[in-house]
Amino acid sequence: MFTTVEDFFTLWEHESNSTQKLLDTLTDESLSTEVSPEDRTLGRVAWHIVTALGDMMSRTDLEFEATNHNLPLPESASEIAEAYRTVNEAIIAAIKEQWTDNSLSEMKEMYGQQWSVGTVLGIVMSHQTHHRGQMTVLMRQAGLPVYGVYGPAREEWKAFGAPVPTV
Repeated sequence: MFTTVEDFFTLWEHESNSTQKLLDTLTDESLSTEVSPEDRTLGRVAWHIVTALGDMMSRTDLEFEATNHNLPLPESASEIAEAYRTVNEAIIAAIKEQWTDNSLSEMKEMYGQQWSVGTVLGIVMSHQTHHRGQMTVLMRQAGLPVYGVYGPAREEWKAFGAPVPTV
């Protein structure tokens, strides 16, 4: 749970930049990569991150331009990446204009429960992190490079000239 807007922004900058970097790496061909027919494709996971961000944050009564979660999955990876960039920028601007630290203690109805806005921010961040992890597995299956979020990925160890950790 966040108690100050600045604390949220400090962590969100890293988290949203990490998500954007992965989304910017996707290709149109990679969007159909799947673990199984019963699971979301890489494109569907990426689009879910975009649309859930708007859906979850709009439930806090924050006013911003959100990507409608009922829109169909785009066929273009660049459209997904740009939609994330746009909704993220809109949310950041709206928080700066509309919220104070006191706003974070306000209670909001979220999926049948009452959550503080500060809790919503933490869950939005964790939700995104969860799905970003799913994306990295699917990205490896699609042959795309994966970038480290909390430490170097295999590709980055090689670029540093360091030995790749053994599996």
